[in-house]
Amino acid sequence: MNQKTVVMVDVYSPSMRLARAFMDRGYGVVRVQSTAEVPPVYKGAFDRADFVNNIVYEGDFDSMIEAVAKHQPTAVLAGGELGVELADRISEALGLATNGTALSGARRNKFVQIEALKAAGLRGARQLLIPNEEELAAWHREIDGRVVVKPLRSAGNDGVFFCDTPEDSTAAYRAVLEQTTIFAERNEAAVAQEYLIGTEYVVNTVSRDGKHRATDLWKYIKMSANGVRDRQAGVHLVPADDPVRQELIDYAFAVLDALGILHGPAHLEVMMTQDGPCLVEVGSRICGADKAYYAMLAAGESQIEQTVDAFVDPERFLAQHQRPYRVQRHVGIAWLTSPVTGTLRSYPLLDQVRELESFNNVSINVQPGQQLPLTVNDLTEPMTIGLAHPVAAVVERDFTTLSYLDGPGFYEVEMAP
Repeated sequence: MNQKTVVMVDVYSPSMRLARAFMDRGYGVVRVQSTAEVPPVYKGAFDRADFVNNIVYEGDFDSMIEAVAKHQPTAVLAGGELGVELADRISEALGLATNGTALSGARRNKFVQIEALKAAGLRGARQLLIPNEEELAAWHREIDGRVVVKPLRSAGNDGVFFCDTPEDSTAAYRAVLEQTTIFAERNEAAVAQEYLIGTEYVVNTVSRDGKHRATDLWKYIKMSANGVRDRQAGVHLVPADDPVRQELIDYAFAVLDALGILHGPAHLEVMMTQDGPCLVEVGSRICGADKAYYAMLAAGESQIEQTVDAFVDPERFLAQHQRPYRVQRHVGIAWLTSPVTGTLRSYPLLDQVRELESFNNVSINVQPGQQLPLTVNDLTEPMTIGLAHPVAAVVERDFTTLSYLDGPGFYEVEMAP
């Protein structure tokens, strides 16, 4: 093999930007698929022609490792949440930079994850690995407040329920067990956690040899709509001089250490409560929602090129991993929320959006002529609007204007009978 290669497990459209960044640095990408079937959420989301090889893992680890080893890879990493555990296993077996398999479960299982933090002396939410409806109801009464019920091993806000009463919790538990995850995995268990009150942030990081870099931090903007509490309606990039930034980073780095994330990217969601930061959950892979594009737009760097450096040019990464990012442009991302459903005819107010002073781009998920779903999660969002401007107040004003425009009048639909 003359070409240098890296292995990415479960590369789909959300991580193709990272795969192409390795290619741009002269590395061929060997794609390993951790499941025999492509999960429905990713159908049509990659092209095998982009990769040096596409190796499908069908349960015979030794045969799969033999096929991977022939490419003499420089590095192995997960292309997404689904591939985290297999990437750990492959990198460990090949003796490459690895997070190892000892804590792989804690990096995927939401209950084990929080327990690992507590064992390391960090704050974690009160929680219950639900054994049955009766014990869940009793635990909820003991909590005496709102709780969250969610799957153990999914991602995004898939199957997440906010529950005010024990009856709500037991109904949510039944609903989770009746569903599969967005990765088409059966939910065999669920976790209940205390509802954390505060402001939620994203901390995106990249690590090498246990040395961590915070590449970008985001503040969530939330709303309650369409029967969904705390729907994530958008994010703003946190400037490097924000007073809350360092406290979030210190906590995030301690979480990475507790979960054994020594190498590669991670995406942490952290609630800043009145008692300090508390983890919502972490994924040991790059952040989704194309935040890397917006981080580059704002600060000239992102998880993408930092991850490439961490794996193929670690000296460069380690030489500057403590340097904070500098915001040249303030950025906001808005995920619109349709309050109506039916066959979409048009977006009559979209031209007004394009006239906003900080408008940067629009990504339309539902085109005219298609079925417009009621927006209840990130899989049903009609479009994403990107905002960017040198002045933060302009971005904030335009985001608020978007919130005003994004109502029934934004969507012309033919209602279903």
